[in-house]
Amino acid sequence: MLEAREVRKTYRSGSVTLPVLQGVTLRVEPGDFVAITGPSGAGKSTLLHLLAGLDTPTAGDVFWEGQPLSRMDDAKRAAFRNETIGIVFQFYHLLPELTALENVMLPGLVRRAQPTPVLRERALKCLGQVGLSRRVQHRPNALSGGELQRAAIARALVNEPQLMLCDEPTGNLDSKTGGEIAELLVGLQQEHKVGLVLVTHEQELAAMADRTVVLRDGRVVDEQSKTRTKRRPT
Repeated sequence: MLEAREVRKTYRSGSVTLPVLQGVTLRVEPGDFVAITGPSGAGKSTLLHLLAGLDTPTAGDVFWEGQPLSRMDDAKRAAFRNETIGIVFQFYHLLPELTALENVMLPGLVRRAQPTPVLRERALKCLGQVGLSRRVQHRPNALSGGELQRAAIARALVNEPQLMLCDEPTGNLDSKTGGEIAELLVGLQQEHKVGLVLVTHEQELAAMADRTVVLRDGRVVDEQSKTRTKRRPT
């Protein structure tokens, strides 16, 4: 489905070179629920951005169904993100001038695969699934942090993606709201049979995953599933 093969990412600033990822290999099969954990600076968000095609690796590559993302032009990578994956960020990235409903409809409007009335019904259904049926006409400044994240999750679901990528989806929330968002994500993953890859510092959220991948210093140092544990040399 989605695979990173010996991915490396290095940033340069003048004469300074900063290696962030140092040969990461990760495979996500259909319906997988994978949590990526590790200390700050381990490269978790960088890896997620590479998986989403938001950035390109310095070496190695990310493949979707055998096709390398780095060989796609910007338009094809944008289409891949819009049609295949849903992305949930820590800080929501909702457009402040749009209502919750309009924000959720936006990926579908870009894709143009459905008539607007059909898309509107789809967006309303997604908002209902995340508990926002009564907040559809509210703009982001009238929503709580938990409601903002629920709207962002609905937006990620509206195009019926095969895979959802979440970057610290509970990191900006209090513990109670974060727990509710965690339960929501797990329930939606099971209901929609969608692959889910999330970056998290929350061990309780990571424990819900079928597989946990631990990054440290840009390398995979530990990989655990509910049936097996695979440790890698540091």
